[in-house]
Amino acid sequence: MINYIYQKDGKGPKLARPVKSREEYIALRNAPDNAKNFYDARGGDEAAKGNQIQFNYNDLLPDGVLKGCKHPSSTFAHDIDCGDAQEQVRLKDEILAMKDEIGLLELSGSARYGLHAVCRRQPGKTIRECQYAISMATHTEYDTNARGLARVMFTGPATEDNLFYLDDAIFEEPLTVEESEKEYQVLKERERKNLEEVPKGAKKANKHYRPWEEEEIRSQESGDRSQRTQGTGTSVTSQATSQMSQSPCATGDSTVEPVPSVPQKFPDHYHGIPFTEILKKYWEVNNRGFEPTEGDRDTLTYQLACDLRHICGKNADWLDQVIPCYDGFTPEEKRQKIQSALNSELEAFPARLRNTLSACASASSMDNGQWKMDNEDEGDEQLSIINSQLSIKRMPQGIRESIDAVGPQLAMPILTAICPAIGALATGVVLDVHGQKRGLNLIAYIAGDFATGKGNIDPVIDAWMSEVIALDDMYVKQEEEWTRKKLAAKNKKDQPEEIKLPVRFITLNNTVANLAQRLANIEGKHAFSFTPEADTVAQKWKSTMSDFSIMLRQSYDGSRYDREAKSAEAVSVHIKHLLWDVTMCGTPDALYRVVNNYTDGFQSRIAVARTPDNTFAKLEINPPVLTERQTERIQQIAHLLPLMQGEVVLPKLEARGRDWLEKIRLETMMNDDRVKARQRFRVCVTAQRMTCCVMLCKVCEGLIQKHGLNGAESQLKQRPCLWKEQLLKVQTPQMLEIYDVIADSLIENALYFFRDRIENAFRSRDYVGGMSGERLKHGKNDSIFERLDPQFTEDQAMQHSVAVKGAGVTRNSVQQMLKNWRKQGLIEQMENKRYRKLK
Repeated sequence: MINYIYQKDGKGPKLARPVKSREEYIALRNAPDNAKNFYDARGGDEAAKGNQIQFNYNDLLPDGVLKGCKHPSSTFAHDIDCGDAQEQVRLKDEILAMKDEIGLLELSGSARYGLHAVCRRQPGKTIRECQYAISMATHTEYDTNARGLARVMFTGPATEDNLFYLDDAIFEEPLTVEESEKEYQVLKERERKNLEEVPKGAKKANKHYRPWEEEEIRSQESGDRSQRTQGTGTSVTSQATSQMSQSPCATGDSTVEPVPSVPQKFPDHYHGIPFTEILKKYWEVNNRGFEPTEGDRDTLTYQLACDLRHICGKNADWLDQVIPCYDGFTPEEKRQKIQSALNSELEAFPARLRNTLSACASASSMDNGQWKMDNEDEGDEQLSIINSQLSIKRMPQGIRESIDAVGPQLAMPILTAICPAIGALATGVVLDVHGQKRGLNLIAYIAGDFATGKGNIDPVIDAWMSEVIALDDMYVKQEEEWTRKKLAAKNKKDQPEEIKLPVRFITLNNTVANLAQRLANIEGKHAFSFTPEADTVAQKWKSTMSDFSIMLRQSYDGSRYDREAKSAEAVSVHIKHLLWDVTMCGTPDALYRVVNNYTDGFQSRIAVARTPDNTFAKLEINPPVLTERQTERIQQIAHLLPLMQGEVVLPKLEARGRDWLEKIRLETMMNDDRVKARQRFRVCVTAQRMTCCVMLCKVCEGLIQKHGLNGAESQLKQRPCLWKEQLLKVQTPQMLEIYDVIADSLIENALYFFRDRIENAFRSRDYVGGMSGERLKHGKNDSIFERLDPQFTEDQAMQHSVAVKGAGVTRNSVQQMLKNWRKQGLIEQMENKRYRKLK
């Protein structure tokens, strides 16, 4: 949050107005008089220093007056003094290297060669606590009195040698005025009750406070006391050596430095999984199996501490016990990184740790029986992992509010439900996936038992489609008026001319003819249908389900749709590109009534999401509901989406999709899993379209933040290619991570609901076989390939195939599997009909 401070006519009280964009901010700083005053002040002119432009970063200042600040913002300013230009350069480089660690949003120079830093304030933490944390992390002194909400900074020009870093996120203020007022009361209460987590020295007036020196003195005094309490018969050196042998850092690996440790007083496992196993799997999943080395140990130890704090009670001593000292790291340096991690903003359960724990859970149980995972609720655990990976804070405007309105436990279901609506609104967007150019055509089904929260999706869909619904209401009234006129002129010679209006929000409680006619009248735009009860479809289309299936299949591909009728009164339509997005909610039973053919490709075109099992969940005191503010912010995004027209290629998203496809291909080939291997093709396409929908919302959010809603609309109209340029820029690692979560969820749910039915359908003419029991999920070590010895025979491959896939395996299928492995370079054939693994 940036507020520009000014006075009317150069006198009177200091007033403030928010700065909304990078362009405005830089223009203010680069005013000619400001640059002159800055360099005059650097030359020693004290009066010139006071004439520089001033900004406030600590308060929302909703009343536009600096005096009486009581609305803390999500950012805070931190002033760092430097001795000279050389020290400024050194500290600048060190701070920029840890910008993510301290939440840095801006770093600039001052007239006296100091540094001005603006960082994210951790919710619930006072400015004093945040400044202390930064000082400890960067080892820079600061003024303990420079912490008021009304604090301003005299600011120089935004030149390359003075504005060192500026993140556009500084112009985003997530706190509302009401939330800020509550935050103010929390912070004042922390100060009043002496709850701030800082030493006494931080509360004393000190213009050159150096807290890390106090910490070193305390550590030294603690060490002296420890030595004085040692027994006289044992040397300090021998005792330290004994402690080293018990330390978790002493692993026998040459890359890990043995250090003294306190006796273990915290659990050495998490839900039965030893932390040693978690750490080993953590580096396998997130760093290709490499532990931190001298070049990256600072960053990776900080990252590890940020993640592990979620399962170590946010306790520094517990983390110190768990985390080793990697590659020569001293205990003091390690503890400093741990403290920095604890001081950083606490977000949702991190995806890196979720993936690690999931990998531990899916691994086969240890042979020595030291630990096992409870798999009774494995399906719900997977849902929990997927939903937690969709961090609400990372989501763009519109999607973030949609998730807030239903609760984080329904993050994936609501995202799956609204993406078809977003695709229909962005009707002019054509995405290139694998060289095929198609619109954002999506079909979604949200499956869940009754009372699992599906009903909360209805108002969110209405919010997204509100403009379309309002326009459709007008069209429906015109149609009703035409019907009345037609009935009134039933026996007259002059009949009212028939009207064909583009109603786009089409009910599914409809006939084939009416639906086809509606789809033919939408003027080349996307239609959208939503039903909170999928049984509406199953009952209405019971005798014509194949027609429904064909229309949806053709709409997914945007292909041609024709319907001929012999009678002149009957409906005949010819649609060049059928554009129709659909979202359905219902029970799993209804899903099987809607999708009752498993070989025609309809099933693979549907994005299925599951609501979690809430059978024994407590009734929430304040359950999530869609608020007026959330509705307004959703409608802002929905208003801009139709203004985007044209084809776009997203190379990073395409590469991500191809990487995911290849990963699943190798995984399924090793296990000869043909069902999953087939599912991956359309899952990849659907996931790319859904991720593109998320990215489009991110583009809209950026334009609104920079120009306001009206300005964003003008920009999109005046610059038709602007959205494409911005869309290419938002292919960030965060957005691409969302693709993986979506793709994994889609293929998981497709297999959960349809694996057995697909297999039965291909074995038998009876495509509507009974539902089988729970689907078995195999970890890496349970695949056919991994079960086999380094050298094996065809008979052994046959035995393991039967063990994994059941008695239906044939000799021909095993021979084809081995042939596929040979082609891919996984095995080679030896003499005596034996095979040898190459990978």
